[in-house]
This record gives sequence, structure tokens and C-alpha cells, in this order.
Amino acid sequence: MELGKLEIYKISLKLSDTIWKIYIDLPNDLKYNIGSQVIRSIDSIGANIAEGYGRFHYKDSIKFYYNARGSLWESKHWTYLLFKRDLVDKEKYNEMINDLELLGKKLNGFIKTIKDKNGQK
Repeated sequence: MELGKLEIYKISLKLSDTIWKIYIDLPNDLKYNIGSQVIRSIDSIGANIAEGYGRFHYKDSIKFYYNARGSLWESKHWTYLLFKRDLVDKEKYNEMINDLELLGKKLNGFIKTIKDKNGQK
């Protein structure tokens, strides 16, 4: 299977596209503090999935998938702050949180599948 067909990777790209559209509309002073943080954390999810996917050994891959999961939780934090500070509306916030929740569940399932396939608990 190629990386671009992996569902968790597709969801991470959707989130990156969503946050980019929010970022480009932020005032410059907010782009360089909260904006750069949320871009970095959300883009890191997909980057870690890609890096894990490219690793040979499953234990090496899982390490990057765990990093992706950490970035996902960081992204939830920044997304909440965007909403709390009135930088995104409730509809956009809910869309992003729903996508992050879905990605979290699918990422956990993906990690479990890899572990199970390799006889690791």
C-alpha cells in the first residue's frame, strides 16, 4: 500500500489543509505565535505518520506513530485555544475536533494492528 492511500494519512492532510486556510487569514501578530504553533503541531501529525510508514522495522514505525499521537493531542490544545480566543467559529472548531477525534481513534487502531500483526502486546 502506498502512503497516499493510507486513511490516517489522508485525514492528517485534510487537517493540515483546514488549518492552513485558518492560518492565512490570521492577523500577522497572531500568525507568528499561536498560528505557527498550531500549524507546526497539526503538520507534525502527518509528517510523523509518513516517517513511520517509511521505516523498515515495525518497532521503529510505531515510535513515529506514537509521536503523531502526541502531536494530535497538542493540536487539540491549540485548536481549543483558537476557539476560546474567537479565532475560529464553533462550526469550524467542531469540524476540526471531530476530525482530530476520528484520526486519534484510527491511529490507535492502526498502531494496535501493527503490534498484533507482529505478536507484540
